[in-house]
Amino acid sequence: MSFFGSTAGVTQPMFGSTGTSSMFGSSTSSLNPLLSSQSHNPMKDLEVMSPPDDSISCLMFSPPSLQQNYLMSGSWDNQIRCWEVSGNSQTNNWSTVPKAQQTHAGPVLDLAFSDDGTKVFSASCDKTVKMWDLNSNQCLQVAQHDQPVKTCHFIKAQNYTCLMTGSWDKTLKLWDMRTPNPVQTVQLPERCYCADVYYPMAVVGTANRGIIVYSLEQGLQAYKSVESPLKYQHRCVSIFTDKEKANQPPTGFALGSVEGRVAIQYVNPINPKDNFTFKCHRSNGTNNGFQDIFAVNDIAFHPHHGTLATVGSDGRFSYWDKDARTKLKTSEQLEQPITTCCFSSRGELFAYAVSYDWSKGHEYYNPQKKNYIFLHHCYDDLRPRSKGK
Repeated sequence: MSFFGSTAGVTQPMFGSTGTSSMFGSSTSSLNPLLSSQSHNPMKDLEVMSPPDDSISCLMFSPPSLQQNYLMSGSWDNQIRCWEVSGNSQTNNWSTVPKAQQTHAGPVLDLAFSDDGTKVFSASCDKTVKMWDLNSNQCLQVAQHDQPVKTCHFIKAQNYTCLMTGSWDKTLKLWDMRTPNPVQTVQLPERCYCADVYYPMAVVGTANRGIIVYSLEQGLQAYKSVESPLKYQHRCVSIFTDKEKANQPPTGFALGSVEGRVAIQYVNPINPKDNFTFKCHRSNGTNNGFQDIFAVNDIAFHPHHGTLATVGSDGRFSYWDKDARTKLKTSEQLEQPITTCCFSSRGELFAYAVSYDWSKGHEYYNPQKKNYIFLHHCYDDLRPRSKGK
């Protein structure tokens, strides 16, 4: 049976009997977030039903090409989960329905949708990447590395379509997904720690603070290596576009690290002062003269406003206007770190995952604390600051 069915909306879970997919959860979460008052949910956001059983490494909403709105998660319990999200931004009343899940033989570290939204790719510590065809509900291996696969990105170019994977085996690979071998392999100077793709550009962050920018018009072609403005290990990278130009070409990227700092980097800055760094996810007060510094775990740009969100080990998310160089909003503090985040394709919802990120080691892990995924209505909060304010 088709995952999507033949009608415009999906009201019942429909899956074939093949593959490793299974239903999870038994009911729907539906509430106005203004009415929620759980102590673990200080922002009173919508709590997604049936969250993962272990730390959540990645979240992704379906692309605008799909009429339905799906949220996917990858986690350290080896699972990929899918929820259907429905609601109305006018009433701010949303609901989530668990739809299905697929399994890897190791933790899932990254996810990517195909451009038409019918396929989901998952990168795993089991050294493979799988493709989940949501129409047929089949899940097939489409890529392989010698070490865990940290990143995967779908690329829709003018003259080719492929999957880009980055691994701790110090390689980037391109796959056309119809053949067992990669169509291109690029050696990296170090392990791939983070990557982002916005055609025709890819940015890869490696161990030892390496940053490499690639052009994708003719496969993977190294464009330039960038000296990192950050002093410590990179944790996340997100490409931003030029909102002043037609078709919004990519012009730079935001880079986050374990030092509680984000760098805004233009690939070809008009003025060197366009590049800057700012501190975030640090304690406001001091602890015996010391400031607590937390890792920046993820960065996401709003699809319409061009502003950005950061999430960190301090259990907070913040919204920023990079052009005005100002903070727009900071959340209340949650009980655990926020490990990953994403925006819905229309920009009305901000999803963030609350789970332990192991930044303080195993001695701070508390198995009694549950993992959560929350949806926060965000469109107005991310509006850029008006000039002069």
